[in-house]
Amino acid sequence: MTEPSVRDVAPAHRFDETRLAAWMLANVEGFRGPLQVRQFQGGASNPTFLVTGGDGHLYVLRKKPPGQLLSSAHQVDREYRAMRALGGHIPVPVMRALCEDPEVIGTTFYVMDYLEGRIFRDATLPGLTPAERAAVYDELNATLAKLHAVDFEAAGLGDFGRPGNYFERQVARWTRQYRDAESESIPAMEALIAELPGRIPADLSVSIAHGDYRLENVMFHPAEPRLIAVLDWELSTIGHPLADIAYNAFLWRSHSPGWGSLDGVDFATSGIPTEETYVAAYCERTGRSGIEDWAFYMAFGIFRLASIGQGVYRRVLAGNAATEGREAVNGTPALAEQALAILRG
Repeated sequence: MTEPSVRDVAPAHRFDETRLAAWMLANVEGFRGPLQVRQFQGGASNPTFLVTGGDGHLYVLRKKPPGQLLSSAHQVDREYRAMRALGGHIPVPVMRALCEDPEVIGTTFYVMDYLEGRIFRDATLPGLTPAERAAVYDELNATLAKLHAVDFEAAGLGDFGRPGNYFERQVARWTRQYRDAESESIPAMEALIAELPGRIPADLSVSIAHGDYRLENVMFHPAEPRLIAVLDWELSTIGHPLADIAYNAFLWRSHSPGWGSLDGVDFATSGIPTEETYVAAYCERTGRSGIEDWAFYMAFGIFRLASIGQGVYRRVLAGNAATEGREAVNGTPALAEQALAILRG
């Protein structure tokens, strides 16, 4: 088994491991103590830990970060519920237990089984052959189409969000979250807040929406270009499928290696599809002839990312970000300007 990329638990994220062990003995079937806790590298949202049981069984614990949190952010309970419901429909880890009692380790958390696999942090997929790269992107595309085809009522997620008026509610939500984390005046954000509501398309499609679907948030088999788990479900809801595919396709327009970028890729030889080819494959899988108002969906996705980025920036300033040593640089203005340029065409 490949050694996971973990480190000692950051001081800001330490908790009472004895209380965790007692809770796991009572709530996680088959768990045996004592336990060891290490923290995974990376991640700017919910701190994530590797828990090793006394018998060597590996678990993953994901919890809310410490400190004062923005409303409706860091919903690890939603992550747990989504993955538990979607097991058997799309690839997800095995969920073990959810704890909403803050007396145990200080915040809500859940435990799932550890999966061994590859998470591609570099979207250009260095070290893979063109055929493998093509297969990875095809798997990413096919799994999203499969998610959007899930009957969420039958899966037990009928009350997971309010169907209809998705973009009206989402623009309002991310405007509120941006205001809650606002640290400076950003003219492009003000323009987006003013213009997005009037540009909402008429398409009323409804599906489960992952909310943060991108290459870095899925796991592939250790040796095969096969997707074995979709992760990071905290933004999932009953929403609009075109919000997911546009956010996913932002990868082709992103210039941030930290988030993911395909800058410099030769699409003719690398095996990685162009944005147009990738979106066309999704449309074929979901029975669409194309996507009208693509500029709106793309601009909305970047606006939402800009709002999330503002929240991360505020946590960095407050010292509560899940990544230690993260530079206090606000990427929101550049994202907002990019979204506005796309929206205005």
